[in-house]
Amino acid sequence: MNIGILHPGEMGISIAASALKSGHAVHWASAGRSDKTRERAGKHGLIDAGTLKELCQICQVVLCVCPPHAAEEVAQQVIEAGFKGIYLDANAISPQRSRSIGAGMQAAGIHYVDGGIIGGPAWEPKSTWLYLSGEHAGDIADCFSQGPLETRVIGEQVGKASALKMCYAALTKGTTALLCAVLATADELHVEQELFDQWELDEPGSAEQARRRVRRVTARAWRFAGEMEEIAATFASAGLPSGFHESAAELYHRMEGFKDSPTLPELNEVLRSLQKKKHPAD
Repeated sequence: MNIGILHPGEMGISIAASALKSGHAVHWASAGRSDKTRERAGKHGLIDAGTLKELCQICQVVLCVCPPHAAEEVAQQVIEAGFKGIYLDANAISPQRSRSIGAGMQAAGIHYVDGGIIGGPAWEPKSTWLYLSGEHAGDIADCFSQGPLETRVIGEQVGKASALKMCYAALTKGTTALLCAVLATADELHVEQELFDQWELDEPGSAEQARRRVRRVTARAWRFAGEMEEIAATFASAGLPSGFHESAAELYHRMEGFKDSPTLPELNEVLRSLQKKKHPAD
């Protein structure tokens, strides 16, 4: 089977690798993509279709793994390219956004599958799960039969896989954002060391773990900001307060400057980025 991947970033390329391992030909469209993406695709043996339109004519399945804010735009581009196969949206978007994209796809004669990825890039077995929902979810699962990406079909209702992803990330990435805010506040109020000391009394090693967790999230903060906004919308749709994850989005936005940094920033650099100082006139 010919499978198209939009676009092969760090996560997307690992998804593509699982499809390749499962015996499929994986295509991508190089038009408008960066040299870094071209290098990544070439290294893993992806076939360059050149343009999105050409890719949509070649492939029976198209997989989309992109930042949340771009999900609708990419889906519309695929519709306009005349694709008529099975489309997987595996982005971190709210279930209501997924259903909206799915409705547009269905109107265009495209079979839509809702997906949610839990875990990091899928290079090791039992480390990354792709949850799927929709009438053709089983067809997508078959694309990865040889792993290491794990797949789970959880129903035919579009939006269910995205809902699971939102709830899972609300806790994991949401609590990381909270930790960032706690450390930045403690630093600003000059009780950071005392806080670390108390954490060590509670659980030895926890202070250093907190430092590493805050420093390591910086490289992906630009992507997590949009995810927090999607989670906030998901909570609101379920009748729950959305403010916590709206604030988490703001915290991640403040760390966007660390995107593509070749090394981990020092903790004090991260905390400075988070602390939005008030001017004397405020």
